[in-house]
Amino acid sequence: MGMFNWLASAGMTGFPQLAEAGGYSLNFDILEANLVNLVIVIGLLIYFGRGFLGESLVKRREAIETAISEAEANQEKAAATLAEEQEKLAQAQAEAKKILANAQTNASKAKEQILAEAKTEIQRIKDAGSQDTSASQERAIAEIRQRVTAMALEKVEADLKNQLGNNESAQRKLVDQSIALLGGNS
Repeated sequence: MGMFNWLASAGMTGFPQLAEAGGYSLNFDILEANLVNLVIVIGLLIYFGRGFLGESLVKRREAIETAISEAEANQEKAAATLAEEQEKLAQAQAEAKKILANAQTNASKAKEQILAEAKTEIQRIKDAGSQDTSASQERAIAEIRQRVTAMALEKVEADLKNQLGNNESAQRKLVDQSIALLGGNS
């Protein structure tokens, strides 16, 4: 309230027009009225607004500090989460490399096993083929021997028939000799 009184007394002594008129009146001079009004408004704002502005600024400052601390906490959490995720990524990459190495090892083992089985199968087929060939050769040789034997017997029979002809005594003599050779009694 002291400020208002001071402004009022300053207005009375500082402005001779008001003193001559014998009181307060409206001054319509724009430049003079604005300056006085501005001083009054600023004074009132400082006097009455100090508490309100102080509280507002304190609240604003606290809100900003809270927001900054929350942002820092969020940044720390994000950094920790990023580190965890990078570690998980590194573990996943290591696991993927391990799986790939195992797959390559298994593939090479399977390849070697398949090649060994193929070689064994090829050898078995070769052996079976050579056995079939040997068996075929043996059958052919046996068949040729049978034919040669049959042909030889036919020739011997034909020769015997020609030599013996109708001679019964020669036939009997030949039969007796054959029996004697076989170990029988005549």
